[in-house]
Amino acid sequence: MNPHDFGKVAVLMGGRSAEREISLMSGKNVLEGLRRAGVDAHPFDPAERSVFALKEQGFDRVFIALHGRYGEDGTVQGALELMDIPYTGSGVMASALCMDKLRTKYVWAGCGLPTPRWEVLQAATDWQAVAARLGLPLIVKPAHEGSTLGLTKVAHVEELPQAYAVAARYDPLVLAEEFVEGQELTAGFVGEEPLPLIRIEAPGGNYDYQSKYFSDETRYHCPCGLPREEERAIQALVMRAVEVLGCRGWGRADLIRRADGSVSLLEMNTAPGMTGHSLVPMAAKAAGMSFETLVVRILELAHVG
Repeated sequence: MNPHDFGKVAVLMGGRSAEREISLMSGKNVLEGLRRAGVDAHPFDPAERSVFALKEQGFDRVFIALHGRYGEDGTVQGALELMDIPYTGSGVMASALCMDKLRTKYVWAGCGLPTPRWEVLQAATDWQAVAARLGLPLIVKPAHEGSTLGLTKVAHVEELPQAYAVAARYDPLVLAEEFVEGQELTAGFVGEEPLPLIRIEAPGGNYDYQSKYFSDETRYHCPCGLPREEERAIQALVMRAVEVLGCRGWGRADLIRRADGSVSLLEMNTAPGMTGHSLVPMAAKAAGMSFETLVVRILELAHVG
C-alpha cells in the first residue's frame, strides 16, 4: 500500500497497565517509524482521552502499541471493532486468550503442543506438595501480566509463599510453572511468515524486566546458531501455536530449548515490544526488513473482526 492510502493513523501507546512505561517507548518508536515512511501517524494515549475519540477525530486505522491489560487483552480490540476501525494484531478472542497464560496453556496442551507443567496457586496451597510435583527450582508468575512483572524464580520451598504474594499483587490468578533449563529463544512472525529465531543470553541467565528493556549486557544472537532444519522445525511449531490460538497480524512466541533439542512453548505475545531492545524489530532486521518496512507491513495487515 502507498503510505498515504492508510489515511489518518493513531498509534495507541501508554494506557493504564503496569507496562505503561514500556508502551510509551514502543509507541514513540512506532510513531517515528511510520512518519519516516510517510504515514500520517499521530500519538494517542487511552489513559488521557477516551478511546471513542478515535472515531470523533476521524482516525482511519490504528496501530496498537499498548502492552498488558486494557490494550493487549482484547478490550481495546473490542472497542475498535464497535467503531469499525481497522487495528493491528490479533482479534478480541486471541488477544484475550494469549493475555491469560493459564488458558493459553490449556489450549496448547489440549492440542498436543509442548509447554512446561504448571499448577494454579492459592494462599492455602500446600507448598511442599507443589514443589514435589513440579520440582525445584520453579517459576511463580501472575497469569495476566507481561514483561516478567511479578515473576519470581524459586529455588527453595520456603520462598514460595513470598513469591506467591509478589505475583498476587499483580493478579489474583497465580501460576507455578516447571522451570525448564536450556536456551532461551524467541520467535516472531508477521502475517503468515515466521521471522528468524533469536537466542537470548541474559546476565546470570535472568532475563528479567531490567535485562529486557534497559541492560546493555544482555546478548541477542540472530542467526540463533541452530542448524537450519532445526530452526525451521521450531518455526513450524510456533506457527502451529499461533494457529491454534487464533492469532494474526504479528506477534512473538517465547520458548526454551533443552540440551536434548526438545522445545517448550512459554507464552505468546500479541503486541510485542518495539523499543530499542525489542526482539521483533531485531529479527525483522536479520531478515532484511527495515524498521520502517516492518511497521508499515504490520499496519498493512490491520483488520476489523
